[in-house]
Amino acid sequence: MPPAATPVISAPDAAPEQPIQTTINDRFLDPNLDVERWKKNFEGESREVYAAREEVVAALDIKPGQSVADIGAGTGFYLWKFSESVGPSGRVYGVEISPRFLDRLRIDAKKYSNSIIVTGAERSIELPPDSVDLVFICDTYHHFEYPQTMLASIRRALRPGGSLVIIDFHRIEGKSSDWTLRHVRGGESVFQSEIEAAGFEFGERLDISGFTDNYMIRFRVGE
Repeated sequence: MPPAATPVISAPDAAPEQPIQTTINDRFLDPNLDVERWKKNFEGESREVYAAREEVVAALDIKPGQSVADIGAGTGFYLWKFSESVGPSGRVYGVEISPRFLDRLRIDAKKYSNSIIVTGAERSIELPPDSVDLVFICDTYHHFEYPQTMLASIRRALRPGGSLVIIDFHRIEGKSSDWTLRHVRGGESVFQSEIEAAGFEFGERLDISGFTDNYMIRFRVGE
């Protein structure tokens, strides 16, 4: 008689990731959020990422026909630039969790036939596997309450050879503003380590001449 098969014992599931900064998104989830007020804040020339938007888009080197996801699309000032860059044969996804920003994005998206507005979740960007060539995250990564779970969803959504580009704030003790030190949970090295731990390869730091408070890094997924 053959020996009895050894039973297969499954390893227990990994403990769920614990949230970070659980109140950081509360004001954006407010159903009474004043979109026009935030549009003025986001789209003022005094804001680095808005003033340097043309240089940022050029550095991304987006090609016609590509698919691009803007995570935390906000009022859409990058999303609509991406729509122009990918052209009619491409696709852009504006992913957002704020109900009021989503309402505004859906209205504006009627002018861009290659755009899709997506309701994101706290643990997922809610995009299909292998659906995008570039994921862009501007001043939003530090808002992720579940960064590793979110990064896993981003990695699934990216096609082989795709890129993840983040812009976030320099956080340097004794140098950064009090607001940055309170609001942004980690500096560049912390975020880079998290992203690499999620399976992304460091690509390059992109030098944007108008940036002093922000940095921009490209990561890649393997072919």
